[in-house]
Amino acid sequence: MNFWETITGSDLTREWKAFEVRAAALPADYQAAWEKIKICLSPYSDFTGRNLMPIVDGVLGLLEETASDGQRVHEVLGDDIEGFCAALAGGEGARSYRDRWREQLNRNVARKLGRLGG
Repeated sequence: MNFWETITGSDLTREWKAFEVRAAALPADYQAAWEKIKICLSPYSDFTGRNLMPIVDGVLGLLEETASDGQRVHEVLGDDIEGFCAALAGGEGARSYRDRWREQLNRNVARKLGRLGG
């Protein structure tokens, strides 16, 4: 990956397109689970989504392997896809982008109030 790809994010676009091609080869129930997984993982993303790329690649590999073994998606992921994604992203209670923004806002407000009061 070169500097320009990193700045523009074209490397991420290329990887996501490759993920989508791989996901399109999955059975229909796996494709539906894949769509839900993408939605459930998105709150745990950083600004660019680069932190989720290894996780998404691993999940897609798991789906491909279990689909080729003939397992049903329900056997693999269970009923709680949101919980599965939370565990992948760092466990229940993992910090989401909202948590990080809230903390940053609180720090900025505290800093401004400290300047005004001092």
